[in-house]
Amino acid sequence: MRVGVLGAGSIGCYVGGRLVAAGTDVTFVGRQRVVDELAEHGMTLSDRRGTVAVAVTDLQVTTDDDVLAAADVVAVCVKSAQTPQAAEILARVLAPGAVVLSLQNGVRNVPVLRSALPGHTVLGAVVDFNVVARGDGAFHCGLDGALTIEEPVDRALVDALRRAGLTVRTTGAIAPAQWAKLLVNLNNAISALSDAPTRDLMARPGYRQVVAALLAEGIAVLRVAGIRPGRVRGVAPGLMLRVLRLPDPLARRLLAARLPADAQARSSMWEDLTRGRPTEVDHLNGEIVALARRSGVDAPVNRRIVELVHDAERAGRGSPALSPAELRAALRGR
Repeated sequence: MRVGVLGAGSIGCYVGGRLVAAGTDVTFVGRQRVVDELAEHGMTLSDRRGTVAVAVTDLQVTTDDDVLAAADVVAVCVKSAQTPQAAEILARVLAPGAVVLSLQNGVRNVPVLRSALPGHTVLGAVVDFNVVARGDGAFHCGLDGALTIEEPVDRALVDALRRAGLTVRTTGAIAPAQWAKLLVNLNNAISALSDAPTRDLMARPGYRQVVAALLAEGIAVLRVAGIRPGRVRGVAPGLMLRVLRLPDPLARRLLAARLPADAQARSSMWEDLTRGRPTEVDHLNGEIVALARRSGVDAPVNRRIVELVHDAERAGRGSPALSPAELRAALRGR
């Protein structure tokens, strides 16, 4: 099996790198910066349990999209705003019978890819783990989780991913899992605005209250829209919300068991903001705002978070590192 990774960022490099380490033929397509970085440093993958080193001689990394013509499976790992461009590339280069696997946040990427690739199988997936690029070719998975893939998925691909050490699940309906992941990802903006690791968002009551407000609003909007999300790491979103609102010691203990994150785990939105790149806030919190508008209701907390993230993007100074008190004041428009 030949695998192509379109979008050699944190998730693409981590998943693709694990496959390379397990003996799968993988070609990475990314920006020149990534090509240069991996050519100089190789790739080092780490997680909460240990480290796997992938030698630079094992890596096939390029900026040339045409190499994807040789792939049996292409994992799309670009940011959501870049999905239309990725779809155009794949429509031009994909071989007949090649499968496309979306390893992206949000709920709209798979329809965009399917519309552009009517002759190909396009599968949605939900990535429940977190990966941060540490620089010099190092990618760290600081939050454990599974990779859930939509059926019908080739058993050979599932086997390859499992040999690479990834926990893989399959499902006949990916949309509920995507909406559940979107609800979880509403806290990505808090990570970006606070400069705090994921673990701190759950451990500090001030941040946790804001996360709970975002989640409560998201659940309410989905209910009005008639959308039933799946479970969040095996827990119904409503129950997760109740856990977030528990007294501090109990909430921290239960959340630590459900979200086993180390001190390095941070959101992809934090990484984008600190590196001066556009974030996916419009495809996460903004998705709740847009759905609320279409459903005739309001989502003021998520709407204000979108505004704050865009303000930080325009400022170009990375994360504003807001404390819980500063974040609550900013949400009130002060």
